[in-house]
Amino acid sequence: MADSLGATPQYESIADEFLSHARDGFYNAHYDRPACLRLLAQVRGLDVLDAACGPGLYAEELVVRGARVIGFDSSPRMVDLSRQRVPAGDFRVHDLTEPLGWLPDESMDRVLFALALEYVDDRVAMLREFHRVLRPDGALVLSRLHPTGDWLRHGGGYFDVRVVEETYSGGWKLRYWMAPLERTCEELHQAGFLIERLVEPVPEPAVQALDPEDYQLLRREPRGFLAIKAIPDPRRR
Repeated sequence: MADSLGATPQYESIADEFLSHARDGFYNAHYDRPACLRLLAQVRGLDVLDAACGPGLYAEELVVRGARVIGFDSSPRMVDLSRQRVPAGDFRVHDLTEPLGWLPDESMDRVLFALALEYVDDRVAMLREFHRVLRPDGALVLSRLHPTGDWLRHGGGYFDVRVVEETYSGGWKLRYWMAPLERTCEELHQAGFLIERLVEPVPEPAVQALDPEDYQLLRREPRGFLAIKAIPDPRRR
């Protein structure tokens, strides 16, 4: 399997299915979204870029919390769904492999990049664009598949950086990059970021009854996601 993904939007053909899955699904609604939103913290009155916005589930919550949201996704259908779901947002089709030329320098207070890092070939170039558009006191919040969970599922060398294919419960076949945690930290460093927090979330006890099996699994093992809050490194300005 070639070690590149290209720019084809893998979620285009499953966008509507993904919305139905992620809207209330345990891993998305009760695990990743709460973790990212906690790291974003207070967003009222802030300009937030929702990169790889998907069907607008994060953007919807950000607007409710008082943010001004600009979002983009490589999937035209995902952008359509975001526009329908969040009329107050400003959404467009844009590929993560391309510069954010339509955004001025230092124009965003926050960048949210949820569960899409692993679908990008040149992650450093993309992260540098996020750094460019962030204000000096801004922050990037990203989440990614937990690298230990990837390794437990796929085997091989934990430290190998490679493309894998996985079939999910909905029958979706997706290709993505496997990489150790150190690689993600190094890519953030190369892009000019300083990691402020790294969170390995666990679901809250209040949601145990929704999915007892996954609740127990995620409380016990790193099989899900992790989330990082990074800031522009003031020492490198």
